[in-house]
Amino acid sequence: MKRSIAAVVICGYLGSLSWGIVAHTLHFGANAHPVMYFVVWDMFCGWGAYSNRTHLVAEGESGTYYQLSPAPWGTLKPFGHVDRLHYDTNYHLTPEMIRNNLRHTQHEPISRVFVVEETWPKKFNLPDPLWDAAYDEPKDKHSYFHLRGICSAEGEVLRGYDSWYRQQVDRSVADNPRVLAARQKSNPFYSVSMHETGLIEADRRERVGSRMGN
Repeated sequence: MKRSIAAVVICGYLGSLSWGIVAHTLHFGANAHPVMYFVVWDMFCGWGAYSNRTHLVAEGESGTYYQLSPAPWGTLKPFGHVDRLHYDTNYHLTPEMIRNNLRHTQHEPISRVFVVEETWPKKFNLPDPLWDAAYDEPKDKHSYFHLRGICSAEGEVLRGYDSWYRQQVDRSVADNPRVLAARQKSNPFYSVSMHETGLIEADRRERVGSRMGN
């Protein structure tokens, strides 16, 4: 009896994990139920040691700057005390929020809007009693501000920049002498897709035909 129960538990456990891998691979039902969070393959993918906040700053034609986040009428906080704007880490809805804020407020003509990313270590989110118990140093929070994009008053993205994370990775690679030496010794590699190969071949045939015609 105990062996049968153990076999059922093991089969159920492996079956649920297998279903999670299949659902994640095929993008089928991965968000169908909250329980899927515990079985999908990348349940902790993207976890980082830094907290992020997004700030929207508009620049008027007179050179005056206006804070667009949060909006004057308040904001939605779906989980806890964090505004909805800060959950959009990929900035998919940022242009829409810019248009909505400017459309429903009175202001001078806006020339551009800056999307600023604020980043700081998550350890500074600890309450003071826990901080004092864990660290002997004073709680001196320091934030890093990084420009992520410049948008027009209509929300159109004029310029975009890499995230603070991506910038740190690039700098660490650029400051690594071993990586730089390996890059200098390596041969360049060009990846050409089948579509691009067909275009190149058609262009070559056209040039060859024009030469033969001349």
